[in-house]
Amino acid sequence: MTLTPEQVIAANKANLETLVGLTNKAFAGVEQLIELNLAAAKAAMADSQQQTHAALSVKDAQQLLSLQASLFQPLAEKAVAYNRHLYEIASSTGSDFTKAYEAQVLGAQRAFNELVDNMAKNAPAGSESAVAAFKTAVSAGNNALETVQKAVKQAADMTQAQVRTMSEQVAGAAKSATKKR
Repeated sequence: MTLTPEQVIAANKANLETLVGLTNKAFAGVEQLIELNLAAAKAAMADSQQQTHAALSVKDAQQLLSLQASLFQPLAEKAVAYNRHLYEIASSTGSDFTKAYEAQVLGAQRAFNELVDNMAKNAPAGSESAVAAFKTAVSAGNNALETVQKAVKQAADMTQAQVRTMSEQVAGAAKSATKKR
């Protein structure tokens, strides 16, 4: 099967559009990360100023211990929230890349299957068994790829659930540690 210049141009155009789309998604992820870090830095500066004023107003050791205990929980909660937002940004950006990859793989599979079908139609007489064996191998390869994709998706879902659970546990531990003081 010979590709026409129009087919090559269309394929290159589609690949360029995919590249531009992925680049835009990557920049959007970086922008979100920058916004998150700026918000965290502003909040840290405001917290630092508040804590400094509170520390300067302490009159005895008991007040200092009480102040330290009251600062621990919000700090832990903010760290958990920051990490949760960070994970969401990474997960969202990664999901966009995964969708684009899956679309490209699906398109390549279709093109390859069309090529195999075209070759089968034009195969010389008597080669039916070889063509059938080749089609079976292609089908098995496609099934294996689908199985791997499903396993990767399940692993990503499990990781996301574990991150959520860990975040909740850390937040709970911070609250209980603060209550004990």
